[in-house]
Order: sequence, then structure tokens, then C-alpha cells
Amino acid sequence: MSEAQTVAWRDGTPHSPRFKDIYHSCAGGLAQARHVFMRGCGLPQAWCQQAQWRVLETGFGLGLNFLATWQAWKLDPQRPDLLHFVSIEAYPVDVADLLRSADDQPELAALALELSRQWQDLGPGCHRLSFEGGRVLLTLCIGDVKPMLRELAFFADSVFLDGFS
Repeated sequence: MSEAQTVAWRDGTPHSPRFKDIYHSCAGGLAQARHVFMRGCGLPQAWCQQAQWRVLETGFGLGLNFLATWQAWKLDPQRPDLLHFVSIEAYPVDVADLLRSADDQPELAALALELSRQWQDLGPGCHRLSFEGGRVLLTLCIGDVKPMLRELAFFADSVFLDGFS
């Protein structure tokens, strides 16, 4: 696994000492994922009755955008047959922090646990994680965003842009 990103937890809020920034707004990671990213892309309505839906994310962070998208997919009877989520992350967090970030989101606990079971050996490069019998795919690209984007041959239906400079 590449060097894990250190997460500092202050009053339950995750901070990145490396970047001197918080991982999500004070409103909470799940609320932010749903309002800013999913609602901003018109999800889940936009994917209704599509054969597949592809999301490109710059900055996996603690994984809440992926977990929220996966949960919405599971709950939607008009979901696409395939959800493919591609995320680029230069500094993946430790599996314990991945799980801790979902602690205050009980509706995501089972999904976070499934994700944590595959969260290993995440060295530089792209890793394919498969869930729901292959109907939900996470391609996690470990490395700097600019070169990774140049290497990806991927058409995205939705883009979740991280707020880094």
C-alpha cells in the first residue's frame, strides 16, 4: 500500500495535517456528498433507466461520495444495471479512518465494511474493486491527479470535483 494519509480527528471532524484542511464541511460528509455532488449532478434521477452510469471523482478522501452514491444506487428501483465509479486519490487513508468516517452514518456502515474488506495493497496505479456481484465497480487510481487523468480512457456521465487547488 502507498503511504497512508494521516487523518487527525478533532471533535469528530476529520482533518488532513498534510494539507491543513478538513475532509468535509461542518454539515457532515454524507450531507455534503448528497447535496453538493449527487444533487449537483442530478442524481439519482439522471441515471434512471440507463444501462450504466459512470462517475469520475477527483479525490476519494474518506470515500463518503462513493458510499453515498452506492447507497443511492441500491435504494433506487430505476437504477442502472452497472454503476462504475472511478476515483483518483494521491494519498489514500488508512482503513481504520475509512471505517471511522462512516461511524456516524449508520446507513452506510454495511457498505463501508464491504469497502474496507477490499481496501488493501493500494500501491500506485489503478485498482478495480467489485461489489454487488460486479454491478458496482470502483476503480481507484492511486497517484497525482493530473497524470492519472491523462492516462484514463474513461467517459463519465457525472464528475465529482474535489475542492483542492
